[in-house]
This record gives sequence, C-alpha cells and structure tokens, in this order.
Amino acid sequence: MQKTINSTEFRKMVLSGARMLEINRAKVDALNVFPVPDGDTGTNMSLTMQSAVKEMNACSSNRFQEICDSVSKGALKGARGNSGVISSQIFRGICSVIKETKDTFDTKTFAKAMEAGTKVAYSAVSIPKEGTILTVVRCMSESAAKLAGKHKDFVEFLTALIEVGDEALARTPELLPVLKKAGVVDSGGVGLMTIMRGFLAAISGEETDLEEIPTEAVDSKKSEDDVFGDNSDIINLDLGDIEFAYCTEFFVVNLKQMTTLADIDKLKEKLMQIGDSVICIGDLELVKVHVHTNTPGVALSYALELGELDRIKIENMLEENRALKAKLEAEKKEMGMLAICAGTGLEEIFKDLLCDRVMEGGQTMNPSAQDIADAVQKINASNVFVFPNNSNVILAAEQAKALVTNRTIHVIPTKNVPQGFAAALAFNADEAVSENKTNMIHAIDNVASGQVTYAVRNTTMNGFKLKEGDIIGLDNKRILAKGDNIEETTLKLVKALKNDEHEMITLYYGKDVAEEDAEALAAKVSEEYPDCDVDFHFGGQPVYYYLVSLE
Repeated sequence: MQKTINSTEFRKMVLSGARMLEINRAKVDALNVFPVPDGDTGTNMSLTMQSAVKEMNACSSNRFQEICDSVSKGALKGARGNSGVISSQIFRGICSVIKETKDTFDTKTFAKAMEAGTKVAYSAVSIPKEGTILTVVRCMSESAAKLAGKHKDFVEFLTALIEVGDEALARTPELLPVLKKAGVVDSGGVGLMTIMRGFLAAISGEETDLEEIPTEAVDSKKSEDDVFGDNSDIINLDLGDIEFAYCTEFFVVNLKQMTTLADIDKLKEKLMQIGDSVICIGDLELVKVHVHTNTPGVALSYALELGELDRIKIENMLEENRALKAKLEAEKKEMGMLAICAGTGLEEIFKDLLCDRVMEGGQTMNPSAQDIADAVQKINASNVFVFPNNSNVILAAEQAKALVTNRTIHVIPTKNVPQGFAAALAFNADEAVSENKTNMIHAIDNVASGQVTYAVRNTTMNGFKLKEGDIIGLDNKRILAKGDNIEETTLKLVKALKNDEHEMITLYYGKDVAEEDAEALAAKVSEEYPDCDVDFHFGGQPVYYYLVSLE
C-alpha cells in the first residue's frame, strides 16, 4: 500500500502522464466535433505537457517548491489551443497546493490539489462551457475529498477517481449537444483522463519507456560547433538593466580522470550562484558552458577543477545593451500588428496590409502562449494588436498577456483569416489605440466567412448525412454545404453565406488547388452574383481548399 507520494514519484507521475498522452495523441485528435482533417486537441495537450516535462527536467532541485514551479511555468509557456491552455491552468492549480508539501503528500492533499486545479481552470475561461474538459475535472474534484477519506492507498484512490472522471466524460454529449450530434465525447476530457491514467501507471509501476517523450536530442555524429551552435537559441538579450555584464562561454576538454557526471552537475549549481542564463551540458568527453556573470574569472576557475579550458569567449554585454537600447528606443512606435496564419499566400497578404510580423499557426498547429509572447516581443511597439485568426488560438493569445511585461497586447478576437484581413485594413496609425481597437472589432463583425474541406468520417451533422471523403463547406459553427466536388460545394457555401448587404466575394485558394481552377471558379461566382465584385488570391493554406470571404 502506498499512502504518500514523494517528489521523485511526483516527477514520475508528470512524466508518465505526458508519455501516456503522447502515445494516444492521434486518438484524441480524431475526436473532433467537425468531421474534418484538422483535429488537434491531442497534439495541443501533448505539446503543453511536453513543455511542462522539459521545464521540470531542467529543474535540478528535488524540492516540491521548485519542481511544481517548473511544471506550472512549463505548462503555461507551452500551452496551445483551448484545451492546452485549460490543461496548463489545471496543473497550475494542482501545483499551487502540492508545492507547499515538505516531504510527501497523501490522497487528501491531492484531493485539495484537484479542487484548486478546477478553480484555477474555470477562472481562466471567461464563459466556462459544460460538457468539456472543465466538466470532467470538476466532477473529479468534487468527488476527490470523499474518495480520499475512503482510500488511503494512492492506487485505489486514483482508480476510483478515474472511474468518476470516465463517468463524467461519458456524460459530456448530454451536456453539449454538438458532441451528441457528432457522436463523440469531449476530446479535451479524453486527454485529461489519459493523463490521469498515466499518473496511475507511474504509481502502480506499470509505466514503460518514459524517456521516449520527444525531446531535442544531440546527434553524436555532429561536430562540436553543430552540436552547440552559436548560442543564438540560448541567449535572449533582455534590453532592460543588465544584472550580469559578461557573457562567458567555453568548453571543458580533457577532463580529469577523477571527474564524474555529478561534478558537472555541481559545476552548473556553482555557476547558477554567480550568474544567470546558465548552460552546462555534455559528458566526460566534452562540456559546453555558457553563463552571464560579473565574475568570469570565478567561472573559469570553477571549470578548471574539472579539466582544461578551450575556446574561451568573454563579451561585455553592457556596451552592446546600451547601443541596442538607444537604437530600439529611437525606432519604437506606438502601435504594431501581429497576425497568425498558415499559408505562404495568406502571410504575404498580411505583410502587404502592413502587419509587423506574421507567425505560422492555425488549425493543427496552434501556437503556444509563449510562442505568441515571443513574437510580440520582436515587434518594436508599445501596443501590439494580435489577430489569432482561429477560435482555438484566441485563449492562448489572451494568456500571452501574462508573459509580456514591456508591451501591451490587444487581442482582436478574429476567428478566421478573412476577419484578420478586415481588422488589419481597419488600422490607422494616425488614430489612438482605443479607436483602432474599436474599429478593428467593428470591422470583423461585417465579414461572413467559410471554409471548404473534406469529411474524415461517416456522420450526420447539421442535417447533412456525410460519408468519409465528401467535400463539405462550413463556417465557424456549422456545416452549411456538401457536394461531390470542390467547385460545386464552394458555390453552395457562397450561396449559404450570402445576404443582400454583401458587395464583395473573395476566394483564397489553398495549396492543393490549381490557379486555373480558382480562376474558373471565381468566374462562375461572378456570373452568379453580377452585383458583387469577385476576386481570388493564392492563400497556400493546408487542409482547406478554399477560404471564402463575403463583405
């Protein structure tokens, strides 16, 4: 009987949960409400968990405080999509309780942690929707305290808790009609239960191959320079006040016979005490060291205890920092724009509309909150308007606000690319931030849009009986058309979206559509709607044959 969990076992639980989710990622992806080839809940949640694992593995301490902080931070940095963001908040709440543990925690403490995870997750969503991952975690947390009173043994407790979660998951179609119509349970809930099963596997000793969680591996066949690079991915220069002035890096070679792997870990700990941005990686053949410190000589002397030094480089970051700050301050502007989309053609259009940056993302590849925050940081403006252009990216964009301190992020809730184009067109550099934000939000309300793709399974939805491979047209909420070919379905979709106020129809054709086919289709649309201006552009987007915009 296992009545308590120590910090090492908690690490194994997180690893096992992430591993179990990665193994079942494709299955969770397949549980998409719309029968289209863009299910990504499993991928989003798995990438969120992998980010938590990566941060946790980088934590050298084995105290609950540091471990929980790293898991919480890693999950937030890697949060992608709505389910990924909500998962990160569940772990944030759980870790907020467990971090107060000194040596071990019992089932009652874990029950309290589940309650905290539920509370934080619900608070992260402006309008919580039942029948989702939120319902599943809430039902488990409501039963957790009672189950903890019955079961002191963690295996029995988690087994019972998973049973409650499975029952809640089975009820999600009754709470969310769209799930019932699609004939699926909530994919986010499935992802959460998969993680819980990973927890149980770790405690019961059934987990295997945990180290197979995808991580960045060093290719042993590469040269030293290839392996360690030029540190451009390590050094992210903060243009605030520099605490540590000297960027110090070197190799430790010809290590002494008495040197052990533990000595390399101790070197890293010593470097962390005299600086930051510490990298200390390698083996008993070669060690790469990087540290920002005010005492580079001390860093070198520590390393000399392990072996010989090679390729020493010490740079004064103060002077570089002063020059960069002056340059950036001189070029800084009041407002900038960041757009998120998938497709080279769409990217070029956003650039033509004067967006400062366009980052890749959308269905099947939702950027994380940290990805968005990093992109915002690269825009030299006090205020940055972010166009998510996907309903599953909006929440991550909102979470990015907490990761940026020297910019103000304004999320314009664009749910698709045509709305993003309308928002960018509404921008006026001569107007105030508040006026631009208002104009952008009004602009997206005047856009009707849809997408044309194909069904990936047999189902009945929105009055359509679909077979795998059918061409379908949909908006953000429902399926509006189906047909035997792309052209027929697109025409049906335009008809379903069109109203008397629309004066312009634009087709953005994807990477799987030939330009001559798009041109021919645009001619047919123009013939059918002679009172409208009809245009077509290369979008290059994956998955969707056409994006349709009506204004």
